[in-house]
Amino acid sequence: MTQSQIPIESPTEGPTEGPSESPTESPTESPTESQEQTPPEFRRVTTAVVTGSAAGVPYHVDVRSGAHHLTADEPVRRGGSDSGPEPFALLISALGSCTAITLRMYAERKGWPLADVKVRLGYETNGQSGRISRRVTLGGELDQAQRARLLDICERTPVTLALRAGVAIDTTEEH
Repeated sequence: MTQSQIPIESPTEGPTEGPSESPTESPTESPTESQEQTPPEFRRVTTAVVTGSAAGVPYHVDVRSGAHHLTADEPVRRGGSDSGPEPFALLISALGSCTAITLRMYAERKGWPLADVKVRLGYETNGQSGRISRRVTLGGELDQAQRARLLDICERTPVTLALRAGVAIDTTEEH
């Protein structure tokens, strides 16, 4: 996550999401209903390679993202060896990490005395749908307006927005 990904808005505007006009329009023109807007092009943000094998530990997988090496597995109660976090733990860890980093960046840019951030998360399911609970603890000599603003920023972190919007997943086989 880069600092440019932190949503910035004035008190009367919503989160910024980049240019709203298509590349062929000037900023002062608005498209008519008959004109089609060109959707923004996708750019790669990050990559990961996950490798698992039927030999050895049943559900253990190695995760490589850049220079970083992680492990994921299933708990013993589901046939794994619990050698690493389960996949949903990694998902909510991504949300919590993004939340804490974004809040630190935002407070730093504003010059606010945010000393530390703790994000406690849980994933629950009823078998058909799921939900995530997120509890944020803000340390430091923040006033009520700053605390309220930081909690509002939690709703605009990049991973929060991606999870809420849903993310298209395109699957192909590589040979």
